[in-house]
Amino acid sequence: MKINIKTKDDINYMRIAGRKLANVLFKLKKEIKIGISTKYLDDLAFDLIKEEEAVPLFLGYNGFPASICTSVNDEVVHGIPSVSKKLQNGDILSIDIGLSYKHYCADMAETVPVGDITEEDRNLIETTRESLFLGISQMKPNNRLGDIGEAIESYVTKKGFSVVLEYTGHGIGRNMHEAPEVLNYGKKHTGLTIKEGMVFAIEPMVNIGTWQTKTLSNNWTVVTKDGKHSAHFEHTVLATDKGSEILTFMCED
Repeated sequence: MKINIKTKDDINYMRIAGRKLANVLFKLKKEIKIGISTKYLDDLAFDLIKEEEAVPLFLGYNGFPASICTSVNDEVVHGIPSVSKKLQNGDILSIDIGLSYKHYCADMAETVPVGDITEEDRNLIETTRESLFLGISQMKPNNRLGDIGEAIESYVTKKGFSVVLEYTGHGIGRNMHEAPEVLNYGKKHTGLTIKEGMVFAIEPMVNIGTWQTKTLSNNWTVVTKDGKHSAHFEHTVLATDKGSEILTFMCED
């Protein structure tokens, strides 16, 4: 398995791409409110990415028909934006978004409450966010891939939730998906040794109930098998000589 080690030039461009993407998602989140359609958010995302002189990564990827994935409630990932899908009070919305700038990629995701959500959903969102940062804390030279997965999984299970097993993080660079797969579960001190200059998209997906999922008939949208809610957070992260650097860092993080 060949893992791309990024050069200084690669990293500089990926930092720019990451900042641009974080800026787009920051603006997008301000528009989330009861009654808007997920298609409205997708159209806005397309325009905001273009304003950043970048290209939407997801649009057309293996035939995906939108610039962002909008997954609501029991939708885990790859939800397709729709005019008819209007956000309701109490929904939780996961936005997965990526862009390419000068042929360098950035990828991130966040789950956002819509109106007044349940305490259980609030705990789900907070647990997923915290598990991401615990995983990121292990993204440093001489650690192993299993250290990232173990940090995520152990925290999630301690909180009474489950980690989705079928979908993973990934390497990222000039391509959105590069080696290796970055699992959200694992054992400490096992797997690939992390080296300075590696960049991974780390993205835990966490369910209230079972970890099991199924794919809807549109061949894209993944939902929980038991119909319970799911959350998703993601950052693009660089391993440096000082530890981990989040390339898609947002002010509010």
